[in-house]
Amino acid sequence: MVTVCTVLALPQRSRVDAAGRGHFLAFHCDTVHDALCAARERRLEALIVSPDACDETALAGLTRFVGEFPAIAPIALVSGTAPDAWDRLLRLGASGVRRAVDCSAPTGWQRLRTLVGRPASSAAARIAARLVPALGGPGTEAAAFFDLLARLAPVMRSVARLACHLQLHRVAFEARFHRARLPTPKTYLAGMRLLHAAHLLLNPGLSLSAVVTELDYGWTGSLNRHVRRLFGVTASEFRARFPFALLLERYVDRLIIPYRDTLRAFHPLHGAFAGPTTRRPTRFPVGRLNRRPRARRGVPELSVLA
Repeated sequence: MVTVCTVLALPQRSRVDAAGRGHFLAFHCDTVHDALCAARERRLEALIVSPDACDETALAGLTRFVGEFPAIAPIALVSGTAPDAWDRLLRLGASGVRRAVDCSAPTGWQRLRTLVGRPASSAAARIAARLVPALGGPGTEAAAFFDLLARLAPVMRSVARLACHLQLHRVAFEARFHRARLPTPKTYLAGMRLLHAAHLLLNPGLSLSAVVTELDYGWTGSLNRHVRRLFGVTASEFRARFPFALLLERYVDRLIIPYRDTLRAFHPLHGAFAGPTTRRPTRFPVGRLNRRPRARRGVPELSVLA
């Protein structure tokens, strides 16, 4: 579930909480400056502001917020009750707010849930929007897998955790990719986590340490070693030289396109989320599964992103 920050009048906060139940979590702030501080400390998908709660100082702070965090979508929540509400909305637009929701309309709250529940600016949505067409459409199991991977990557540090979430045995899960002569699940997962890191780094106001904490890399030195091994640069240089759009294209060009035909017929989620009483696919002999796999020609590892 996504988290949003709000700068709203007090009567609107409870209504937003009610509208977001099951769709998003609202973190309420009294001022835009407080919202700016919150964006530096936690992951936010959107900023919801009310024209009624924005004075001249707030408008200046909003301009700064949009400049420092362009990946966080600002949304104006308009009630339409104040006589100068639409004039205030125009001033919000001049400060960088490009979306508005009229909560006095019958479909207003549904529109807010649609915008916030899966915002166009989120990394997962942007990644899936590029990967699924590259795979030939949403009708394949591989497309469903990459859509799931894009959403889970920020909280999945290892293939073992991913396999556990899918209720699959890790070794058997990895063996599927090996038999299909595809890059390893570790390659796909680590590359996806770097995409999320690059997306967070689009926000100039977000520090490297905040990104490391958000994606659970441990500490800044760990991310530094990771990108230096792959790209030969520091994390700061990675931020400047490998923007999100460039890294996404590399991911597609090197990990999706060369294996597109194989991926279309691939079933990475077969047996996933099976209950404990559901019969699982036949397992391989333990001796063969634990044997160290031999090097495979033509199958790249994570270094292909470099």
